Amino acid sequence: MLPRLQNDHKHIAVLLNLLKGKYQKLADGESVNFGLVRDVVEYMQSYTEHSHHPLEDIIYDYYLERFARKDATKRLSQEHHKLVEASTTLAATLNLILNDIVVAKEKLIDDLKSYVTMQEEHLRYEEEHIFPLLEKTMTAEDWQKIESTCSERLVDDPLFANGDDIVFEELRGYIQTVEPISLN
Repeated sequence: MLPRLQNDHKHIAVLLNLLKGKYQKLADGESVNFGLVRDVVEYMQSYTEHSHHPLEDIIYDYYLERFARKDATKRLSQEHHKLVEASTTLAATLNLILNDIVVAKEKLIDDLKSYVTMQEEHLRYEEEHIFPLLEKTMTAEDWQKIESTCSERLVDDPLFANGDDIVFEELRGYIQTVEPISLN
């Protein structure tokens, strides 16, 4: 389970770099493909917020119940909720633009920058604090229990898995062309 989450983080980092490039282009006065930006946000909403983060929450809640003090932080789930709010705000701004409603360029840049920064800080927190804690503490038996609990939530990544899911076909093609990474 932990390698799966770590692999997801690598893929999320690719998408965050893509968004950084887009808000930098906007700041420089260049045009961007807003549909592609929306696809990234929709991917983050559909996969990250509905599969990846819930898995992390299940795993961390298990850790808290089994190993942690009662006063342990709930920062992880709080950040997940804030990220949902940020992606909702960003998606709303993008939908306005895609529906030809005038939105200040600075608002979109600020929303993108805020979203990317929040995501990067969240990934860093998990990779520096949560993942090492889980790796050090959890046993193979713990991971087995978690995997059976999570089996209902485990879905294939619609962008980076080797499936025939066409929902993010344009985004997949863009990443394969622009970002020299493997999509699996």
